[in-house]
Amino acid sequence: MPATETTLTILVDNQATPPLTAEHGFALWIEAAGRRILFDSGQGGALAGNAGRLGVDLSAADTFVLSHGHYDHGGGVPAVLAMNPDIAVFAHPHCLRRRFVVSPKETRAVGLPDEAAAALRRHHSVTWLEAPALLGPDVGLTGPVARETAFEDTGGSFFLDRDGRQADPLDDDLALWIRTARGLVVCAGCAHAGVINTVRQAQAQSGGRELLAVIGGFHLGAASAARMEGTIAALRELGPRHLVPCHCTGRAATETLRSALGERVAPGAAGRTFRL
Repeated sequence: MPATETTLTILVDNQATPPLTAEHGFALWIEAAGRRILFDSGQGGALAGNAGRLGVDLSAADTFVLSHGHYDHGGGVPAVLAMNPDIAVFAHPHCLRRRFVVSPKETRAVGLPDEAAAALRRHHSVTWLEAPALLGPDVGLTGPVARETAFEDTGGSFFLDRDGRQADPLDDDLALWIRTARGLVVCAGCAHAGVINTVRQAQAQSGGRELLAVIGGFHLGAASAARMEGTIAALRELGPRHLVPCHCTGRAATETLRSALGERVAPGAAGRTFRL
């Protein structure tokens, strides 16, 4: 029986509703099918305060999912594990890799902070996920997402070395899906595998063809016109009733999505809650 009541609350995002704190990062609180799931943790600075203002008890989480190993999604890991010493953690082992953005303008580390990586290594209940997994009958994790579209890429100049010689495939990127009575909900961290690849894989794994909502970062800030066109065409075909672009989607891309797809697009912000 699909989940009858699903609540999604954005705890951390680049935008925030007052009096919450905005932060370049993403964290989502999910209540579905009797589970309390924290999906990502932002950089760590905004998580606890925003959760407290929203009445979300982070210590009551039974599951923590890390979508991929970037600082703006896993910076809050040490605090989450400290307040939840028995929480079940799900992440791909490659989230522990050292990672960089390398471009003519800058070279900077973007992987998990050392403290976050160390906390994950110490934690006694981590499922290192290299394949799809179920968290319950109607809640699942995609595991690594197959790269099948011709127009999607990782969304940036990501590398595994400071010299920019070894491209980072971001193969640890994963998403969470929820099968509800009204359709499938897909939660993405940054969708480095491409939001269309991500949604299609979630549909295939869940058997849920009717798409109720897609929420999270779509990493379209540097997307080419061709990528935007391909993404919009595919979203029209997929037909989500709600599309909530957050974090790394980028303001211009979000406006383009809203112009093309109309009121079904509702930009995310910390403090926004969706009852589906």
